[in-house]
Amino acid sequence: MRGEWLFRILGLVDADLIEEAGTAPAAFKRRTPWRRMLAAAACLTVLAAGAGWAALGGLDFTGGGNAGSAAPGEAPPADGNAAFLSYAGPVLPLTTAEPDAALTAERAVTWDFSPTAAPDGTLRQWGAAVTDRYTLYNSTESDVTAALLYPFTGSLSELAALRPDITADGAPVAAALVTGGYAGSFRDAGAGDGSTWNLRSPTAWTDYQALLADGGYLNQALSPDPLPDLPVTVYTFTDSTAPEDFDAATQAIALSIDETRTTILTYGFNGMEWEGGFRRYSYFVPDGRRAEPDTKMLVVLGDDIGDYALQGYQNGACEAGNELAGVTCTVTRRTSTLTEVLDQLCGDYLEQRSAADGTSMDLLPPGLFQREAAALLVRYGLLSEDPVDRYGDGRLDDLLGEVLTMKRVLYLSFSVTVPAGGSAAVEARCWKEPSYDFGGSGTGREGLQGYDLALYLGSTLRFTAQTAALAHPEQVRLVEQTLGLDPEGGVWEAVLDPAQEHCGLTIQTPEP
Repeated sequence: MRGEWLFRILGLVDADLIEEAGTAPAAFKRRTPWRRMLAAAACLTVLAAGAGWAALGGLDFTGGGNAGSAAPGEAPPADGNAAFLSYAGPVLPLTTAEPDAALTAERAVTWDFSPTAAPDGTLRQWGAAVTDRYTLYNSTESDVTAALLYPFTGSLSELAALRPDITADGAPVAAALVTGGYAGSFRDAGAGDGSTWNLRSPTAWTDYQALLADGGYLNQALSPDPLPDLPVTVYTFTDSTAPEDFDAATQAIALSIDETRTTILTYGFNGMEWEGGFRRYSYFVPDGRRAEPDTKMLVVLGDDIGDYALQGYQNGACEAGNELAGVTCTVTRRTSTLTEVLDQLCGDYLEQRSAADGTSMDLLPPGLFQREAAALLVRYGLLSEDPVDRYGDGRLDDLLGEVLTMKRVLYLSFSVTVPAGGSAAVEARCWKEPSYDFGGSGTGREGLQGYDLALYLGSTLRFTAQTAALAHPEQVRLVEQTLGLDPEGGVWEAVLDPAQEHCGLTIQTPEP
């Protein structure tokens, strides 16, 4: 069906032959720079009234940061150790690209709770250093070179903090990054209307269980669908000027399209209005003070847009009586491909992000950002057969930002040779952030940190034994655990029950 849909947006199917989805006229809609902030404020009001939250700590309604929390009023299911409002994901097991009957494995996981230095120089404990050790055994008379994949949960923007270091027999391993797709789904904004405006990132281990159990997620990561190299017409807006007395001076472009034959993506635009085939896109004229991209681009798929009208306004309210003379720009039209445009815009977005907050994305290999942006556009954006509401307006700025911040499973790919009749040691070391409840959430569990472990999920290895241990447990108070530790007896290492799929612990740290 996607092929037929792509033909439709390219104008290669007669519009008269396309079955209409409905006959009601489209409602007038306006997308403004502050639209999502207003939605977040509305959600905040609901949360404050319904749950008595005095503060939300680091809660982020935009899809980054802690967007993996449960929906308002929705408590994640308990499974092993108690669930938290912000879920960091389990420590996942090593796997192979292809099952190999010759190999068996033993595993030992350690959470180290040594305190670390905070920016102010004081010691604190937030998160744990995790060591995930494997001994691979080869019972055959021939050497086995295994293609291994070490999975970890997080986002592309967190690579610098969360990417594990891999060693084999004590020597560092150069591992290639493999990116899995978005690990969550979409939900409404609390209205119960079935819309898909908000992200719903994984909130419990069972979300990862459903994601990884059948191997399809990893297979898609290893063999991603290519982006159809569609022809596009690109309109670039440069040399924008406006009178100095108007800090929010706005440039707008108005046009009309046949929605069955034309699809428009935007980059660098702040506002959008549409009614039927009418479109008006607008952006604040760059003034060097606002943190926004200088690149302003309309990307047209299918039939070209034809005539358009440019108009300046005093601010983002593009309405009669608010016009402003002296707003000008240069519009350049060119033909290209969607692949080339995405490559350009991904590079522009990373430069903009680095300039704005100093974030380095050096650990993100070239091409992976573009690939995941294309995947999100095809699976959920305007190139999908059923775009989610969140990306229905075609704003590539939002989509590219969420490619970096949305939760996913990432993999480090490398190979290890296990000698005939012998063994090889593989070790992954990483910093693991905890699951937690937001300050002021009223759950009674604020200040606790949760950590969990998946024993076999998504792994093709045959494990003969697994153990779990805590290092420096004196730095924390163990509140609950399903590992089989014996704190009263001073036993901080346990052999895990092979019938378990998942286990975890909850700790509390002393006040600084």
